[in-house]
Amino acid sequence: MSSKSAPSAEQKLALLQIHMGILLLGGTALFSKLIPLSGDSITFARAVVAAIFLTILVKSSEGSVKLNNFKDLRNGIILGILMAVHWVTYFLAMQYSSVATGMIALYTYPVMVVLFEPLLHKKLPQKQDILMAFIVLIGVALLVPDLSFKSDYSIGILLGVLSAAFFAARNIMNNRVFSHYSGTKNMMVQASVVALVLLPFEIQNFNADIEPSTWGMIVLLGIVFTALPHSLIVSGLRFVQAKTMSLVSCLAPVYGMILAALILSEYPNWQTILGGALVVSAAIYETMVVHKQN
Repeated sequence: MSSKSAPSAEQKLALLQIHMGILLLGGTALFSKLIPLSGDSITFARAVVAAIFLTILVKSSEGSVKLNNFKDLRNGIILGILMAVHWVTYFLAMQYSSVATGMIALYTYPVMVVLFEPLLHKKLPQKQDILMAFIVLIGVALLVPDLSFKSDYSIGILLGVLSAAFFAARNIMNNRVFSHYSGTKNMMVQASVVALVLLPFEIQNFNADIEPSTWGMIVLLGIVFTALPHSLIVSGLRFVQAKTMSLVSCLAPVYGMILAALILSEYPNWQTILGGALVVSAAIYETMVVHKQN
């Protein structure tokens, strides 16, 4: 059923599901501070829990967890590797800096997509996209108190931008070669690959010394803040346009900052707020332009 013919009540419920999904995804940032493990260990644990839960969900809803052919398997592995680097650098960015700064740096990715994608078609980016990239650069510069590799905060920002670059690459590739699978199966494959890629490096870090509360946080992150929000968003997209979902997703840094202030008592300064406003505004602008062209 299209969003135009869907009853208003269903549209409202779908929009609520999408907002809830984006809120939960914004909340993943908190676990960089709440779980006393390194960013790569958090990523591994998150991927294992999410992969198990999503596999059960896909099996029950779609009947099969298999991919169509070897080419799709190869593409899924590449996408999973890109996702692994994105998730690891995402958590490390916030461990080195703050939740607000890490999330704002990550949300440079919509501008990266519109700058990089034309190059794949041997075209130059449009002038307004270059302008948005310059605005994003100013926004990120405002986040940096002292541009030095001796500063953990600066390293956190650079890791956040690196995370955005891998996320942008993953999104571009995903749309080109893997979009024929449902969002749930898509995430199942990528979470499984993340877990398998990191397994040799992380398995020794998980032992009986880890507190039960930490295990509880890991399960909460993997199910409630990873698998559940993707399922909510996929469900909501049945009655809400993809453009609406993309615009709502730009609120993730805002949701993350609010949750960090409420739960972690991390309050952004005026530079972070101004820089975040520039980055998020550019992300919203590019999202609107892309969907208008489509």
